[in-house]
Amino acid sequence: MNRKLGMIIGLQAFLIVMLFWVLVFYGKDEYEASSQAGTDQIATPNRVTNKAGNTIITISPATQAQSEIKTSTLKAGTHQATLSSYGNIISIDSLIDLRTRYLSSKAEAEVLRTTLTHFKSEYIRLHTLNLDDKNISDKAVAAALVDLNSNEAKVFAAELNAKNLASSMQQAWGEGLAKLALNKEASQLLQNLIDYKEVLIQITLPFDSPEPSQKSSISVAPSLASSHNVNAQYISRAPASSATIQGKTYFYHAKSPELRAGMQVKVLSTQSKGTISGVIIPSTAVIWYGGKPWVYRKLGADQFIRMPINTDVELENGWFYTGKLTLNDAVVTSGAQLLLSEEFKSEITNENQD
Repeated sequence: MNRKLGMIIGLQAFLIVMLFWVLVFYGKDEYEASSQAGTDQIATPNRVTNKAGNTIITISPATQAQSEIKTSTLKAGTHQATLSSYGNIISIDSLIDLRTRYLSSKAEAEVLRTTLTHFKSEYIRLHTLNLDDKNISDKAVAAALVDLNSNEAKVFAAELNAKNLASSMQQAWGEGLAKLALNKEASQLLQNLIDYKEVLIQITLPFDSPEPSQKSSISVAPSLASSHNVNAQYISRAPASSATIQGKTYFYHAKSPELRAGMQVKVLSTQSKGTISGVIIPSTAVIWYGGKPWVYRKLGADQFIRMPINTDVELENGWFYTGKLTLNDAVVTSGAQLLLSEEFKSEITNENQD
């Protein structure tokens, strides 16, 4: 009797376990679907709208205070603009090569010219003897004439080669540097450039800049080390323009152990273009996105718009700016990164809905 009762109780327990497993198995999908539906029904407020192609972010004053989003009004500022541009340190390897070949051709022409004088004298002597009752044969006179003409052709070829090399130097390096290179005795400047005691700089100045004068100078510095200023002396115009910067090109030379061939330098001219009025953008207002600087301008009590700026003129606590932002405009100086996150969170949400 007890054994039969135990079997009944065991069977009932087994049926209860199986029933519980069936309920869990079939109820799991319904529970997950219900949970997902509940999640979809939780909607975050859409704070981003688009007006006339501009993205506007709306944040209530209460949320601004809670998120510590703060703004500051822009203050007026002025900047003393100067003519500035860039240049490159130029290797003079090709100039040295042209100079070497030119001097070699000139030396060859001098040697041939000396030999030519001998052949002329010999021809005249043999021709005179030939006229004096054929004291020398016609064949000997003819051979002397061939030698004379051959040597004249060699002199002409050497001098023509030297002339072409001189023209190539002037075309590639300009009149000033070509004049230095064509002299047999190297000038102090050319020798310094060859010995790398000085460097040659091709500088590009704006089209509206005045023409440099002889013995004039400008201040240059490596592009990534603007505090290392070096004085550069004017040489001459450069015949070729820069491949990257449009403007008028000139050759300068400078003494500096820091400058290397191929290095880019920034030109800092003392010639003023006048005073420019604008506003000062605090450094705390600037955020960087896509490699560009931006600020958020406050449009009203609860609206903000992201605007691009330029950072060409850096100040101690920000940047001098001229453009669409004007005096007394309010920009976000605390919490701009939160606005940027809110703006792109909206874009992600819209993409998911699509």
